[in-house]
Amino acid sequence: MPRTDRLYDLIQTLRDGRLHRAADLARGAGVSVRTIWRDMTTLMASGLPIEGERGVGYILRVPLTLPPIMMTAPELEALRAGLAAVAHGEDASLAKAARALAGKIAAVTPKPPQGADLFDMARRAAPTRPKFVPLLRRAIRTRLVVSLSMIETSNILSHADLRPLYLDLRGTIWTLTTYDARARQFRVIRLDRIVDAVVTAEPFPREVGCELADFRACTDASAS
Repeated sequence: MPRTDRLYDLIQTLRDGRLHRAADLARGAGVSVRTIWRDMTTLMASGLPIEGERGVGYILRVPLTLPPIMMTAPELEALRAGLAAVAHGEDASLAKAARALAGKIAAVTPKPPQGADLFDMARRAAPTRPKFVPLLRRAIRTRLVVSLSMIETSNILSHADLRPLYLDLRGTIWTLTTYDARARQFRVIRLDRIVDAVVTAEPFPREVGCELADFRACTDASAS
């Protein structure tokens, strides 16, 4: 039996939450006790909540399964979209976990009649983070006005002092939601159109009608 299959079988055995002696596990797997010791060391190192030691036995303290859940097709789509966002995001550890979870879900859900599997999260390069992201995050956190130079959709270079409210990544596109106090309106700007960004020393106050919550309320209202 390949080692990966044996490790999987060991996890399935330990799922009952009872103490299992290495000798019994070895007999069931058809390997030596020393091999089981090495396997358990590997499983523990992977982060599984297994407790135990040689000569005593091993026990899995936390259940690793969810109760059966019936999901509709739209619910599966929503689950897939959320996992894809994390699987292709910038957090390497979460991306790895999302791909592993997607594989487990794919194993117990029906295959599509045609086309790619909904939960096929093939690794791909994470989108490149624009150089202004750290600077803009700091401006949002400290509530300081930013002075931006950007290329408008008409390919004209413009300048504006704006209140930064929120950074967002959708797919591969980074955007910055801002409030233009002079024009009294919200603006959503693509970061790939920003030529230069400077954080000023000018703080901006909290004002009703000028905050991120107000922008979202307006967006929700226009969408309904």
